[in-house]
Formats: sequence, C-alpha cells, structure tokens
Amino acid sequence: MNKNIKLIIFDCDGVLIDSEIISATVLIEKLRELGVDIDIQYVQRHFLGYSFTSVREKVLGNLGVDLPKEFEAEYRAVLLERFRRELQATHGVKALLSALKLEFCLATSSGHERTREALRISGLAEFFTANVFTADEVKQGKPAPDLFLYAAKKMGVPPSECLVIEDSLAGVTAAVSAGMQVIHYTGGLHISGSISPVLEIFPQQPVLKHWKDLVELLSANGWSTQII
Repeated sequence: MNKNIKLIIFDCDGVLIDSEIISATVLIEKLRELGVDIDIQYVQRHFLGYSFTSVREKVLGNLGVDLPKEFEAEYRAVLLERFRRELQATHGVKALLSALKLEFCLATSSGHERTREALRISGLAEFFTANVFTADEVKQGKPAPDLFLYAAKKMGVPPSECLVIEDSLAGVTAAVSAGMQVIHYTGGLHISGSISPVLEIFPQQPVLKHWKDLVELLSANGWSTQII
C-alpha cells in the first residue's frame, strides 16, 4: 500500500459534524409514527452512511414499509430545526482543519444544500468552499466507490495517494473499493458506547477516536506525518 498522502477526503456526517446522533434520533421518531420501532444500533448497522434514497429502499426491503411521499420532506424539516438547535462540529476538528498543510476535501452521502447548511451551522463552512462533493454528483453513492473516485479526480490526486476518514461501514467499504487509504473515525456521539460494524468487517483499518491523535496514528501506521 502506498503510504504517501497528498489529499485527505473527509466524510461529513459523523466525522466533521456530530450530526449522525441527531439524524438517527429524528429518523427513529418519524418511523415510530408509522408503527416502525427500531433503535440507534439498527440505524447504525443498516442506514449509517447511506443517502436518503438508499434508506428509503432499505426501509421497504428490510422492514416492509413503503415510506409516504411526504416523509422525506417532513424528516428533513424536523432535522434542520434540530440542527439549528443542537448541531456542533466534532471535538477538535476545527483546530485540525486550521493546521492542515495538505489539501483536503469533503465527500458526503448527504445532498449539497443540506451539507452547506450543516457546515454553516457548525462553523466549518470557511474550510470548505469549492471542495465539497456529494452523492448527487455520481450515479452510485456509498458503498460504491464512485463518490470518492470523483472527488479524487476533481482534486487532481491519484486514488492511491488519498486518505479517507470515515465513520460508517458504507463509507469505509467505498474507500477500500476505491483503492484509497482509510482511517475509521469513532469519535462521533453515535458510535460512543456501541460496537461499530466497521470493526467487525474491517478490523485491519486504523481507528481514530480523537482528532488530536491523528498525527501519532499516521506515524504509527507508516504514513507521512508532515500534514500539519
């Protein structure tokens, strides 16, 4: 594996921003209104890292519920209101982004408008101007490698020299399929106290719980540490 890094690709939800716990809570509440009772562990295992279109398909396939047409709009309205009250950047990520010397970008399963608003609310918008890539821009979202490959191409960096930082199984799967280097971030509140399915399927991937430990983790795994 090429240990040279020229680009860091951050996932957004659950990595840059602590949004997944809020999103999961709202989704659980909205599904309960339809008589579907699931918990945070179910959301993490089956929905984490997927676009809403994929979540809709999984709800139908796994739970036998065809979500009403208005469900997504209602869900997003409640979610945005919760974001405005509760959303924060993950602990320490602002300091990391401020210090990074390497190029970096964002590649997310969320839509562009939602991502931009979430970055604004969490105070991270200044770090991401033209370097935001969403699932809307590719044919297949995560766990397919398309989005990460698209981001690397737009940033002009070979996939083998990209480091992806992801929290979800779908995201890690996509990054591995893209031939990129991967770190599994577990510092989000949605992972705290639970067993991530990533650890079961990709136990060889380095795990990062705190942003302050990134340089040490890179050095321990043979990556260049000249990133800050």
